[in-house]
Amino acid sequence: MEDKLAGYIAQNIKQLRQSRNLSQEQLSRLSGVPRPTWSNLESGTANPTVSVLAKVAAALQVPVEELISPPKAQAKLYPADTIPKQRRGGVVIRKLLPDYLQGMELDRIELPPGAQMIGVPHRMGTREYLACESGQVELVVSGEKYSLSPGDVVVFRGDQKHSYANRDDDVAVAYSAIVLGPGRIS
Repeated sequence: MEDKLAGYIAQNIKQLRQSRNLSQEQLSRLSGVPRPTWSNLESGTANPTVSVLAKVAAALQVPVEELISPPKAQAKLYPADTIPKQRRGGVVIRKLLPDYLQGMELDRIELPPGAQMIGVPHRMGTREYLACESGQVELVVSGEKYSLSPGDVVVFRGDQKHSYANRDDDVAVAYSAIVLGPGRIS
């Protein structure tokens, strides 16, 4: 078990250091842990104290648990059918990312011909960015109409009444980036 733990520590520290583009020397200065100790930690030959692990974790800005846990994959594939999606009317809204990002929503909106969807006003201070990928998207924000073609982007206050529509004969696809404001829902 001890050899396995040393291996976990070695892999995790090296991966974290490299992902931050830092040298062992730079981390030595940040942490107060001598550079040769960093080398021993990354080679799996060190038997660090809890104090050393705490300094290393602080320098890498991770909890100590992340240093001693089995290494995480550097990449993970999420098949399309595992990404959350919902239907509102004929419109399909699919999350772009599998993980929740605090204060932000990223969605792909697919509008079949003739589809229309009422947007839900978000909390006060929210900014929404709507980018048209293909087709034609009609956006109405507080009674003002915007027609988006591929490549067009509209930025608007997402705390207002808004709706999306496809008045064309082809499927329209848009991407919505919502940066939630600090206020309450209006």
